Amino acid sequence: MVQTNTQSTRESFNISKLAIKFSWLTVCFWIGIAVAGILAFSSLKYALFPDITFPVVVVNAQAPLTSALDTEEQLTKPLEASLKSLAGLEDIRSSTYPGQTAVISSFVVGTNLETATKKISQIVNQLNLPKNATKKIIPLNLNESAAVSYAIESTAGKIDNLQQIAKAKIVPAIAKLPGVLKVSLLGDGNTRSQERRGAGSAPVTPISQEEERRRNVLLPSSGTLVRFNGKQALAFQVIKKGNANTLEVVSRVEKEVQQLRLSLKDVTLTLAATQAEYIHNATHSTIDALIEAIVLSVVVIFPFLWNWQATLISALAIPVSLLGTFIVMAIYGFNLETITLLALALVIGSIVDDAIVDVENIMRHIEEGKTPREAALIATNEIGLTVTAATLTAVAVFLPIGLMGGVIGQFFKPFGITVSAAMLTSLLVARTLSPVLAIYWLKAKSSSSPQKQSKIWLEFDQAYRNLLAWSLQHRLIVVGLAVGSLIAGLALIPLIPKGFIPKLDRGEFNIVYTAPLPNLPGNLGQAGQGGRQQPGGQPGQAGQKDKLENSSLSAAALAASSSSIPIPNPLNDSLDVAKKLEEVVRKSPAVATVFTTVGSREGEPNKGTLYIKLKTDSEVKTAEVQDQLRAALPKLAGVTTSVEDIQFVDTGGQKPLQIALQGNDLQALTTAAKAVKARIEKISGFADITITGASDQQDPILQIERLNNQRVAYIGANLGQNLTLGDATDKVVAEAKAVIPAGVSLNLGGDSARQNEVFGSFGTTLGLSALCIIVVLIWLFKSWVDPIVIGLSLPLAIVGALLALLFTKSDFGMISLIGFVFLLGITNKNAILIVDYINQLRDSGLERTEAILKAGPVRLRPIMMTTAATILGMVPIALGLGAGSELRSPMAVSIAGGLVSSTILSLFVVPVFYAILDDWFPRKKIKQ
Repeated sequence: MVQTNTQSTRESFNISKLAIKFSWLTVCFWIGIAVAGILAFSSLKYALFPDITFPVVVVNAQAPLTSALDTEEQLTKPLEASLKSLAGLEDIRSSTYPGQTAVISSFVVGTNLETATKKISQIVNQLNLPKNATKKIIPLNLNESAAVSYAIESTAGKIDNLQQIAKAKIVPAIAKLPGVLKVSLLGDGNTRSQERRGAGSAPVTPISQEEERRRNVLLPSSGTLVRFNGKQALAFQVIKKGNANTLEVVSRVEKEVQQLRLSLKDVTLTLAATQAEYIHNATHSTIDALIEAIVLSVVVIFPFLWNWQATLISALAIPVSLLGTFIVMAIYGFNLETITLLALALVIGSIVDDAIVDVENIMRHIEEGKTPREAALIATNEIGLTVTAATLTAVAVFLPIGLMGGVIGQFFKPFGITVSAAMLTSLLVARTLSPVLAIYWLKAKSSSSPQKQSKIWLEFDQAYRNLLAWSLQHRLIVVGLAVGSLIAGLALIPLIPKGFIPKLDRGEFNIVYTAPLPNLPGNLGQAGQGGRQQPGGQPGQAGQKDKLENSSLSAAALAASSSSIPIPNPLNDSLDVAKKLEEVVRKSPAVATVFTTVGSREGEPNKGTLYIKLKTDSEVKTAEVQDQLRAALPKLAGVTTSVEDIQFVDTGGQKPLQIALQGNDLQALTTAAKAVKARIEKISGFADITITGASDQQDPILQIERLNNQRVAYIGANLGQNLTLGDATDKVVAEAKAVIPAGVSLNLGGDSARQNEVFGSFGTTLGLSALCIIVVLIWLFKSWVDPIVIGLSLPLAIVGALLALLFTKSDFGMISLIGFVFLLGITNKNAILIVDYINQLRDSGLERTEAILKAGPVRLRPIMMTTAATILGMVPIALGLGAGSELRSPMAVSIAGGLVSSTILSLFVVPVFYAILDDWFPRKKIKQ
């Protein structure tokens, strides 16, 4: 026999009685919360995503060694071996060149960068390295990113005069602003920067001139060149501090630029590139969706209650709950960014649910003839355990998300905590403020409107009651329908494309190119093989990992100091490449501006970036323009181009799709990488395919890449608009497994690896969340049977969620997964409403079937109201309007679809499961 929950349990959750008794104290408390919430809201800052810190420490070591193989053996391997046991180390990557290596240690998110740097310094300083070896340790915070760039032009003077003005007046004025790490002057032929703290690279210790002649390093760079809309210009680029807010920094820079424009009459300062515009548009689009969700959630209440006072009481739960949530957000230091704003928008329908259930129950008792006070006391006592159970089980789902570790944990911690705070606040509002307001605002209804409303609901209730009675008589059919819907939902999973983060239509992107280095004349040419092309179209030079070094040696510069041999200038060759690319890009009718940087601040003259900004009124999607330009860009000898999205988090230049082939045999890696590249080049959707870390046997080995103490060759690719990350990853893995030999292993990198991490993390989190739900329900109901009945309702949401994703062609990825977790938290509310009221009716003396047939229709109205409010709250988000809609829409689509299926099915499946389990485990009746 199963013991039901006692009356004392229900009384313990009825805090409404105290709130009603001390009503003015209750009102004053919530007024105080509202005021504090307004102040907290004013302190919140806007951002695109949560602050995620990727701690990276680079050890840059040099020694008089003549080959990459010797350098690997005497520098790279000892460094890797000494660092591999560091606490919190995620992986070690390295790039090795003749006489120089960069060992890059990446730590788990949350590791203190300063502490990690000190520990590495201690280890490296105690290491026995070759004679005359020098080393430098560089801590990197990838949040220290470019916030805004301005082009500097003048019609009245030459570029030399403009350089002097920029160095004397513009750069110092911007560098002093709060939140600015440094300001780099680009295009002056010799990159310079002014910093607010000493973060510049230390000078490299010179070695002998003859040794320099033998080193394969980059040719002399004369800094960078800048072009804006096809014309030569200067530019300054503002790098923000890691903990600074992008919008605040950009706002300060804009104000200072306005002052500079007034004082520098002959100088034109034009905004060339910024993250701020998209951040502003995306956050405000989410706020618009939030406001629309509030309006729709409120509007849907009135047709069910036909009472403006009751509607207003329910609606007040939304702003009051949000203000309480802002307090928690301020305490945790969260921003108003895509994830937290999305959490608030999604939770709108849920935070009004508790108030709806309470107010609807009070209204029902008033309609039965009770006074507002009597109705409030009776109704809140009936519904207290139900509302508390529903909210606590939802919080039990979201709190584990807030406690997840790693990158995914940092990304979604604000989501889990924000949703939990909103739901707990809404519970308190529904249990205290709503019944107090009901006592003073609700009156007995007139005789006309209630009759009309009762007639409508009487017909609807009767139809539902008849179907429910039929369901109880045909249990096997209902159970078969529930199981069949679950199986059908799971069968849809292979049909839905897997992704990571949806491709954003930002209206901006980069074209990154690499030109071949020219051959050096005379003796220099014999020593430096910089112009030789490596497999996969990669020039023989420092790869993308070398960007992290922030320093490079210049062999030819020292050689030229004692030689009359003319040294070619690769920057001019790179400029010619940029002009040819610009010519094609600027012909596109969708392109507004092109901001070109020739050469890199890291001293790589043969590299360049074209930042493309599309017209605001362009109806062509960013991905379509990217595909068009990929096809139209000229095929220049030795030049590689890559059309790339703007990364929302700097991850070191990795492409979205990246695989790593690991092994000790460099030739085997090269052969395998070439074979894989040749295969995926034939598959539609793969773009800008590159190989890094491979080397032909007949050539001198100039570069060796290593990953976690093994040699590695990376194959990276961008994806066209019609190829999702999940499908692309599956295709590449299949092609790679068909050709890689024994001794070569395959690992995923880039977003492909992060996608697997997401699914793995969420699988564990969902299991933990389900366990938390069961524990909370057993604690509240003092029974294990009722939690099982309620838990069986959770899979009913799967079929609707997956069908919605399939019909809308949304990816099954990180964003839609959050929608599934959200469903797990809110779909059990309907089951709790029904099961708890059945128990109350049985405790009052009704037989089981009679109690089921009465409880279902009584709880039908609040179930329909809460479901309609939540689904309508999803509509503005699901429609996919405004900047950043690609991030919001999949989540809302999956939630809305899941709510439809779970609501329809749970109205029949839950009572049937209740009856079946009650037959197996009869309840012990309470003595009255």
